[in-house]
Order: sequence, then structure tokens, then C-alpha cells
Amino acid sequence: MMDDARHMLLALDLARKGLGTTSPNPVVGAVVVKGPGAGKVVGTGFHRRAGEPHAEALALGKAGAKARGATLYTTLEPCAHHGRTPPCLEHILAAGVKRVVCAMRDPNPVVNGRGIAGLKKAGIKVELGLLEGEARRLNEAYAKFITTRTPFVALKTAMTLDGRIATGSGQSRWISGEESRGFAHELRRQADAVLVGIGTLLADDPQLTVRLVKKGIKHGPMRIVLDSHLAIPLKSRVLQDQDQAGTIVVTTPPWGTSQVARRIEAMGAQVWQVRKDARGRVSFPELIKRLGQEGVTSLLIEGGSRVNAGALAAGVVDKVYAVIAPMVLGGGRNLPFMDDLGITRLEGAVPLRDVKATKIGPDVLIEAYLDKARTMKRKAS
Repeated sequence: MMDDARHMLLALDLARKGLGTTSPNPVVGAVVVKGPGAGKVVGTGFHRRAGEPHAEALALGKAGAKARGATLYTTLEPCAHHGRTPPCLEHILAAGVKRVVCAMRDPNPVVNGRGIAGLKKAGIKVELGLLEGEARRLNEAYAKFITTRTPFVALKTAMTLDGRIATGSGQSRWISGEESRGFAHELRRQADAVLVGIGTLLADDPQLTVRLVKKGIKHGPMRIVLDSHLAIPLKSRVLQDQDQAGTIVVTTPPWGTSQVARRIEAMGAQVWQVRKDARGRVSFPELIKRLGQEGVTSLLIEGGSRVNAGALAAGVVDKVYAVIAPMVLGGGRNLPFMDDLGITRLEGAVPLRDVKATKIGPDVLIEAYLDKARTMKRKAS
């Protein structure tokens, strides 16, 4: 069992190499091990991007004839259907593997259980569930998208110890340390899209690009600006510098059909008109639905107080990354992490689960998931 875990950890490390490049496919790592006892690794592979060979095919290809009678470790159930590449099940059967250790089932309804069933039918021993929690976290965006057709939404913020994200004059550079800013760019690299509000854009004029560009890796995520009344300056860097990912300005009626919208589109950006919410701002649920229709599997929100509150109040956030810096700004006009949510009793607080704290340079990173089950149960009672 310890050897199985060691080999699966290697497969998970391989899978991580695909983060940010495989969408809308999952990240998958595979390891082929041959021989008695702990065995010897004879083949490895990971899925690099949609349309290219899957991890199992790559690992088996490297193993060659040594794969016959070997054990295959894979972080996700092998596919059994034809897509842009042949089914992994066919590669496994042809290679003569005798045992497959799989971390988790593929939540894709087209696959779920069919790959495992095909392996067992062929007489291959299958073991499922080793390090399943780690595998699920790696593919949390894929799992949500493939089952709901809406993106996994993460909210990232950097704040002081007393929860302030900027001074009253709008100064926020830099609350977090250099290491935390590097982590933020890695989150961007892994996301399909990054979103800010018009307030953040007017204050900082961000590029919303990734500073961690590596050979063969996409330049950055799609850039989204929430702008209910199309106040975005045409000289903004997200409009002037149209990279391969593109920019979408999301507005509300009737601004989506205005002359300003046509000028923005003439610059190469898209303008989406989305219905208003009760406060006259862009409806988050409608926006998330449309992003899913456009194939966006993951969204990173880097908003200010108003956008953060709107996303949480709308119930679209799945995960929070909060970088807490060792400094205090105090109240007054200094901007809080979150605008007013209208909560007056502790029973109404937004519940979180699976909270994790990590030291990152001088800062502390808090990661947590929104506990939507508790929220729904509370609303129903």
C-alpha cells in the first residue's frame, strides 16, 4: 500500500504540470510500474492540452513492451469513449497491463464508471480511491463544469490584518508580499478567465496578464471587466493590449447596444449585455451561466469590496483565497475586503469549510471552500 501511494503521488505531481493548459479537459497523470516488490517506474506521462494524447497513452508509450503485466497508476478513471483522441481503455488493453490503480472516477457522465467496467470486463484488476481527495482537488474546476456546465469560481483577495484592501485614496500596491503576488499570478495562469470590477480598473488600470509565462504555456486568462454603465476608458490597458485570450466588458441594458459598446468592439474586445440584478448591477448568476455556455471552466475573481460582496451574495463563489498581510490600516475611509452583505446576526454569516492556512513569505494564505450545503440547509429551515 505504501508503494502504491508513492506511485500515485508521482502521478499526481505529473498531473499538476497540466494545470492551466488542459481546459476544458481534466488534468491527469499516469505512471507505469513493472517488477516485483515496489517495482520500477518504466513509463510516465501527463495530459498537456486538449486534443493532445492523454496521460495513460503517453505513459504506456514510454513503457513500450515493459507495460505487459505491469501496473498502471492514473489520477483519473481512463476514458472509454472516442473524442479528439482514441479511448485510453483501448491503449491499456493493447498494452497488456494486468492491474490499474485509479484515484477517482471521472465525473463526466459520458465516462463515469464505463472505463472501470471495461477494464474489469477484460480481466484487469482495478483498485479505485487511492488518494482520491488530492485527485478531486486537482480537478475541482473540471468536475464542476462537466456536471453543471458552469465554471468553478474562486475569489482571491489580499488584505491587511484588519481586512482592508486599499487606503481611502485607492492605494493598494503593495499590501501583499512578493511571494504572494507570485502565487496570485499562478492562480491566474491556471484560470480560464479573470474578473475585476470597473472600480478596480479605474483605480489601477491593470493588465490582468500572467507574469509567469513559460514556453508552450498560454499567455494568460480571458479578461473580464464588470462595467454596468460602460464607464471604461478606451485607453485602458485591457482594451489597448488585446492578447490572444481577449477581453470581455460586461454591461447592462441598454449600454450593450450603445455607441460606446460599438467603439469597444471595434478595438477587438467583446461587449456582453447581461440583465441587471436587484441593485441595478450585472447579474452574477446570469454571467456565470453565459460563461459556462462559452466553455469557461474556471473563473478567478480579483475584485474590490463591491464585486466581492456581489459574488458572495449571489452564491456563485466556490472557493476563497485570502492573503493576509502583517499590517493594519484601520477603519475610516480605508476600503474593506467586503461590502455590506446585509447580515445582522451570526446565524446569517457565510459558512466556510476545509479551511487551510499556509505561510507564504511574510503573509498568511487562507484557503477555504464555501459551505453551500450548510447555506441551503439554513435557508430552508
